[in-house]
Amino acid sequence: MPPIFRLLLVGMTLIAAGHAAAQDSRGDAPVDMALIVSIDVSGSVDENRFALQMGGIAKALADPDVIAAMLSGPRASIMFTMVDWSERAAAAIPWTRIASREDALALAARVRRTPRPEGEFTCVAHMMRFVSDYILPTLPVRAQRVVMDVSGDGVDNCDGDDATAKMRDALAATGMTINGLPINEGDPAQPLGGGSFRAPGRPFQPRTFEPKMLEPWYRKYVIGGPDAFLLPAHGYGDFDRAIKEKFALEISALPAVRAQFAQLRAAGRR
Repeated sequence: MPPIFRLLLVGMTLIAAGHAAAQDSRGDAPVDMALIVSIDVSGSVDENRFALQMGGIAKALADPDVIAAMLSGPRASIMFTMVDWSERAAAAIPWTRIASREDALALAARVRRTPRPEGEFTCVAHMMRFVSDYILPTLPVRAQRVVMDVSGDGVDNCDGDDATAKMRDALAATGMTINGLPINEGDPAQPLGGGSFRAPGRPFQPRTFEPKMLEPWYRKYVIGGPDAFLLPAHGYGDFDRAIKEKFALEISALPAVRAQFAQLRAAGRR
């Protein structure tokens, strides 16, 4: 077991026991965090890649280490929602409370049954606007923290860099943390393709910018807010590993876990 997950298990029994008596089962009780999982379903994401993403999220939600992290805070509960996006964004799974192992397993099963919507473009700024206008206002309870996970295999080809950064900054200004999970299907040291692009409802236009590398683009234009970080997947086949580690790290209320991850990042290992 990796050291970072051993840290999660240390002290969890005592934490859970301390919360058991105090846990408020009311539907309107505050939660430790609200997690928005934002999934790319653009044209590059075929049925197999979509299934790998859904399977990875479902496995992570059902994993004992991740469940321990979700129940590790003072309120022993989180809220979860999943957004899928291309040129359109939608709430694939509405806000759902996770306050027990049973809740997590039921949600994992629901994720596995999620159908793939149609999509062609990679509209990150559109997705962020949807989160701002429709997801945040519908959060049904107060959350100590709000975190959004953004995963995808391309850069915005609808509105471009400035629009993405502007929306990222607007979300971060609310106190939200936006973390990135870029999915490198090719060599991460090589730039993405250039050529031309067509935003929804517009004619083809030549690109007016140099081809970009995925991870630096996510770092510059997507992640933001308190303690934001980037954790890439080495292709869709590595998505399981990346999303599990990412969930455990960003959900955990244990300071030791966050401190170790900060050390890994400082050492250039993340």
